[in-house]
Amino acid sequence: MAKRHKKKNLAREEVPETRPSTGKAFPFANWKLRLLQAAVIIMAGWWVFSPTMHGSWLWDDDLLITKNAVVHDPAGLWKIWFEPDKLFDYFPLKVSVEWAEWHLWHDDTLGYHLTTIFLHILSALLVWRLLGKFSLRYAWLGGLLFAIHPVTVESVAWISELKNTLSLPPFLLAMCAFIDYEKQGRLRDYFLSLGLFLVAMLCKTSMIMFPFIILLYIWWKRGRIGMKAVQVSVPFFVISFVLGLVTIWFLHLHAIGQNPIDLGGLFSQLALEGTSSAFYFTTCFWPIGLSPIYPKWTIDPPSLIQFLPWPILAGMIYWFWTKKTDWGRHALLGLGFFLINLLPFIGFTPASYMGFSWVMDHILYISLIGPIGLVIAAMEQMEGQFSSVIRPVGIGMVTVVMAFLAWESHRYAGMFVNNITLWSYVLERNPDAWLAHNDLGFALEQAGRIEEAIQHDKQAIAMRPYYADAHQNLGKAYLSAGRWEEAIAEDEEVIKVDPHRTGIRGNLGIALLRLNRLQEAIEQFQTEVKLDPENIATHNNLAIALIQANRFPEVVEQLQQSVRLDPGSANAHSNLGFALGKAGRIPEAIEQYEIALKINSNDTDAQNQLTQLQAQQPIAPKTSSSGK
Repeated sequence: MAKRHKKKNLAREEVPETRPSTGKAFPFANWKLRLLQAAVIIMAGWWVFSPTMHGSWLWDDDLLITKNAVVHDPAGLWKIWFEPDKLFDYFPLKVSVEWAEWHLWHDDTLGYHLTTIFLHILSALLVWRLLGKFSLRYAWLGGLLFAIHPVTVESVAWISELKNTLSLPPFLLAMCAFIDYEKQGRLRDYFLSLGLFLVAMLCKTSMIMFPFIILLYIWWKRGRIGMKAVQVSVPFFVISFVLGLVTIWFLHLHAIGQNPIDLGGLFSQLALEGTSSAFYFTTCFWPIGLSPIYPKWTIDPPSLIQFLPWPILAGMIYWFWTKKTDWGRHALLGLGFFLINLLPFIGFTPASYMGFSWVMDHILYISLIGPIGLVIAAMEQMEGQFSSVIRPVGIGMVTVVMAFLAWESHRYAGMFVNNITLWSYVLERNPDAWLAHNDLGFALEQAGRIEEAIQHDKQAIAMRPYYADAHQNLGKAYLSAGRWEEAIAEDEEVIKVDPHRTGIRGNLGIALLRLNRLQEAIEQFQTEVKLDPENIATHNNLAIALIQANRFPEVVEQLQQSVRLDPGSANAHSNLGFALGKAGRIPEAIEQYEIALKINSNDTDAQNQLTQLQAQQPIAPKTSSSGK
């Protein structure tokens, strides 16, 4: 009689299960305690990020949201998923959420901030759940620590970093589902984990390291990684590989025409990788003096001390490995989680932010969970060695540290309320941050503080002479100050550096128009329309220049484009009505003014123009009917 074989879990190895535990089971039975702990995490996270709730748009929020035509397009969802060349990265789920947010709240930032805060608190609760699956009794403290840690502020307070806050919940749920599959062997948990991982990848491709994380987990649980575990991981690697290739394609597409980021030779890269890893690791444990832009240290040529992190890291791993039958295995799990998720960002390949800083806080948003797990596990190990007399002292110290971190995060979150506050804060800590000078100059010009803006724009140019953005911002500041000749000089400098840049010829055209160089202004506006045919302001400015040249048929053509681009604008219809009237097309002009008044019935100018045009209309003779 043939023997019956039980169906095995594919990830289960042919070695006895050795599952070290760092404490008693997580106290799920006490639902009142769990509810209280959840309330603490929620309230702490809410308080920490409350200063950002009414914060304005920052940094590249305009590029990705407020000026992103795909996000504004009612049919944009199709383009987001199936016309990816219109996106900066292929994060379709993240951009779809931004599309929905824009159509719900438009440019009111409150809804965007509430969304990111909610997602961050959800992630904190899921960190609690994940750590609880490792039998950590103080797992909830890990969730609280994630909720209030200062390193997370950049990801939550900066609206464009939605990709971080949106991708982490499915990542954590995928990890929890995989752990359930490993424990119980249910295929539904496996496929749930795979599906959630795909969701996370469609939010942000940096989730690509997840397959390595599950292999690390299998090693932690089994003691080794066998062929069956590798087989289980293959579908995860396939998703990572395919979407990773898509990301590389996008990077190549948008890198065309840009100056490449120089990471130096092999030794320079090794120095960068080591120093970046050390920076990120120490920042997890000492999150003081954080900044959106850190001073960029020199790596070419590298100094000898920049290689020091490598032997230190090797020593730590060797030490943990020698203790792998005890606490060392847990330490390797936490450190491995940290390093694996950090690998794409420490200098193996160039990233766009490396043009101004080697490191950024939002890179740590996922990796931070590893050190948090290490801290919680260490606390539980030490607790057993303390007497009942010393234990209250330890509790007091933990409370003080947590309170300090919450306060520091709350204070730091207040720096993200607007661009002037943010970039002024950066320059206090990093006066050589040319990007901060440029962005502060732009923000000051927008606020009407023109002379201050000019000074910061000049400082940015002094640090980066061929920085087109700074020349463009300085030209715009000169334009606002009425310094037409200087504005023209800066705009022409930008065109030399980047002749296909959109927006700059429109600014140049305005300055030329102010100096009555009418034909030159028209030529610049026409070129701008070709470069950026969707820009309403340029069509309007070209129309104004053409009106001065008495070229009304062409004026009508430009204003028709404005109406097409913004059919809900009363001003666009009024302007078109004016141009049609000047061109002698009275019935069409009347129609446009009537549309404008339907949109805005309080537009007295449109009403007066309509009345005058109606008076010019010939009165048609009345027809009479014949009768018997």
